[in-house]
Amino acid sequence: MMSPMNKRRLENFRANKRGFWSLWIFLALFLASLFAEFIANDSPLLVEYKNEIYYPLLTDYPETVFGGEFESPTDYKDPYVQELIEQEGNGWIIWAPIRYSYNTINYELPAPAPSAPTAENLLGTDDQARDVFARVIYGFRISILFAVVLTLLSSVVGVIAGAVQGFYGGKIDLFFQRFIEIWSGLPVLFLLIILASIVEPNFWWLLGIMLLFSWMSLVDVVRAEFLRGRNLEYVRAARALGLDNNLIMFRHILPNAMVATLTFMPFIFNGSLVTLTALDFLGFGLPPGSPSLGELVAQGKANLHAPWLGITAFVVLSTMLTLLIFIGEAVRDAFDPRKV
Repeated sequence: MMSPMNKRRLENFRANKRGFWSLWIFLALFLASLFAEFIANDSPLLVEYKNEIYYPLLTDYPETVFGGEFESPTDYKDPYVQELIEQEGNGWIIWAPIRYSYNTINYELPAPAPSAPTAENLLGTDDQARDVFARVIYGFRISILFAVVLTLLSSVVGVIAGAVQGFYGGKIDLFFQRFIEIWSGLPVLFLLIILASIVEPNFWWLLGIMLLFSWMSLVDVVRAEFLRGRNLEYVRAARALGLDNNLIMFRHILPNAMVATLTFMPFIFNGSLVTLTALDFLGFGLPPGSPSLGELVAQGKANLHAPWLGITAFVVLSTMLTLLIFIGEAVRDAFDPRKV
């Protein structure tokens, strides 16, 4: 059962119609992107051949399985293979709505790449003849997953660091403050450039590097709440009764700090998305060839004669960030002490 205060917070969130509907739209887009392989894929979802069902999406079948002559992986777009399945095998093929994955090259373009939008490629292709719509779907998913993991991990580290600083104070607080001042002054971009020349970046490597510098965003907020909370009467009473410091911190003071933390989290999430996009745009983000919204922005900059690339990048990023800003405003209203 929800407490009366949490019920009022939920009502305040729902009262912000713009943020409430933005949340549902964002969740719908994100859930759809989680099933990107079923929406955009160059392999069929299902194939029936001679009364047997095959799953090309999950397993690579050699061409000989469908009556072909070679042991190589089946090219289901080949008219010869389709004829073997549909006519000689008396079967059928079920395709994804978009018959291209994020790395599929379209060799049958009506014009040189990047080609304009057509019925086959709804948002056109980039300069490597890859379907833009498919790359947007996969890029949206990886950007959101990256931002979610980075926001959660950095929030956990930041809350713990701020809690320790604020609760114990004194030399511990002074040491952490000086350390954060030095650490936050390091040139993150230059470090990424140096590390990228030594190690090939990937999702987890980039996540770890960003976590090293993003955990400080919540430290000041949590520290201030713990500095105030450690002098409250019930906290002093708990100390007098001999309650463990860790228990006092996370049972009696942390709930007060979580209000400010949850208010800031949507905006931290937004910042994580922008950071990943900027790094991909500069070429220091995800590995080359990965579906990335930042790479799409770079494609639009490098191909001004193909305006659909820049327009697509702008619409996708602006829509995503606008929805997140509206959600953040609704969360802020929900936890506003004047309305609870």
